[in-house]
Amino acid sequence: MSPVLADVLQVTALIGALALVHRPLGDFMAAVYSSKKHLRVEKWIYRSVGANPDAEMRWPAYLRGVLIFSGVSVLFLYLLQRVQDKLPLSLGFKPITPDQAFNTAASFISNTNWQSYSGEVAMSHITQTAGLAVQNFISAAVGIAVAVALVRGFARSRTGDLGNFWADLVRGTVRILLPLSVVAAIILVACGAIQNFGDIHHITTLSGAKQAISPGAVASQEAIKDLGTNGGGFFNANSAHPFENPNGFTNLLEIFLLLVIPFSLPRTFGKMVGSIKQGYAIVAAMGIIWFGAVLAVTWLEYAHPGTASHLAGGAMEGKEQRFGEGASSLFSVSTTMTSTGSVNSFHDSFSGLSGGVLLLGMMLGEITPGGTGSGLYGMLIMAIIAVFLAGLMVGRTPEYLGKKISTREIKLAACYILITPALVLIGTAVAMALPDGKEAMTNIGAHGFSEVLYAFTSASNNNGSAFAGFGANTPFFNTALGLCMLLGRFLPMVFVLALAGSLAEQKPVPETAGTLRTEKPLFTGLLVGTLLIVTGLTFFPALALGPLAEGLSS
Repeated sequence: MSPVLADVLQVTALIGALALVHRPLGDFMAAVYSSKKHLRVEKWIYRSVGANPDAEMRWPAYLRGVLIFSGVSVLFLYLLQRVQDKLPLSLGFKPITPDQAFNTAASFISNTNWQSYSGEVAMSHITQTAGLAVQNFISAAVGIAVAVALVRGFARSRTGDLGNFWADLVRGTVRILLPLSVVAAIILVACGAIQNFGDIHHITTLSGAKQAISPGAVASQEAIKDLGTNGGGFFNANSAHPFENPNGFTNLLEIFLLLVIPFSLPRTFGKMVGSIKQGYAIVAAMGIIWFGAVLAVTWLEYAHPGTASHLAGGAMEGKEQRFGEGASSLFSVSTTMTSTGSVNSFHDSFSGLSGGVLLLGMMLGEITPGGTGSGLYGMLIMAIIAVFLAGLMVGRTPEYLGKKISTREIKLAACYILITPALVLIGTAVAMALPDGKEAMTNIGAHGFSEVLYAFTSASNNNGSAFAGFGANTPFFNTALGLCMLLGRFLPMVFVLALAGSLAEQKPVPETAGTLRTEKPLFTGLLVGTLLIVTGLTFFPALALGPLAEGLSS
């Protein structure tokens, strides 16, 4: 079978699998967040934290719940890393340094999973499971909860109530993420991924060299890192490591896991607002950009100039040798267009132009399809911007799902879309102006600049992937990127929840002949255009200095 045919078949199989589960999973998640009943284990959790799951919250109370819970989580994970040497199953590892512990805590609580360490030689079993894996669940559940609160803002009227944060958090974890992760982990173990709490194995290779092989609860962490669009990995090599990603089937399974919830949430949105077609319009916009990026990166990698690349059938340096160029490209696009950050190849090794596409996927706000929850609420913010632009063109007050988009809503949406670009561009500029930034670059020229730009783009958008070789484990970068992760995660949530509260208080307006039909293909095209234009105008100068300059000069 030719590599191109294999690539076409795996993309077709992936799209088919996503389409197959889109309706049942989307409907199930809508039922979970609309249910009035509580499971027994959920009631126990509510009693243990002193929460009343039936008490409705307005947006300030909902936001306080998000921030308080996340703040306590940061403190807990930081302390766990600092005392891991004194806990059982430490494997003899030392405590994590203060700046790196802060960076890692900020990373996992913000659903970023940026890693400036090698997990197999730094983190104990307790830290990996009770710390990092647990945060993979609850950080993803927080993202879905905020998205559901925004959806309720569209669905409800004449009330400021957005549901209960604690109920949404617990249900997302117990009813959605946990059972799906258990199934995925069992499949991964059956296919060869490891799952144990053993000691480090010291072996002698055939050449006489000494090697230490680290065991661990890999399959369980791998399942939730992809399903929750967390990223990171038990091993430094991430999903290129055979213990995490044993074969071609698991490679495709992991891509499916990181896309399945983000691509199903638009169905949940449509179900909860009472119009399935609205969900189809959103998922179509997501799918168009994702599929276009897959085609672009795959073609650019196969067409990479050079005799060696042509003889190898593609630019294979730094790629996943077991699965080929297409599988590496598909994985890289899917992980940068969600907030996953999990990788099966080094993005540093991609050509200048295809690396630019990966950067663009994150710069879009990771909404095609985006992270668990964050992708949906980011796309709905862009939908509001799109109907506002349409209203300007026809001289009509914009409306979306029966809610008027007034000055207040536009200001909140505008603040949302300005946060991440400010963090990315200011952070990159500061790093490039300081010796710390230049010393961390392992390449010179445009590619070196792309390393720094990629780091701040990944952190501020809560992705977590990196150009391999970038020396980020310094006090400056651990602190700067950690702050970008926290601000890039929680500042947008402030505006999302404020917008949800404003929409929920409104009285629905009746649909007229002049109302923009936001469930039609025309609106999907407008939404795609708005995404590309807003992002292009914001980031084109930075992209021109990095990946575009590198690609055009090669």
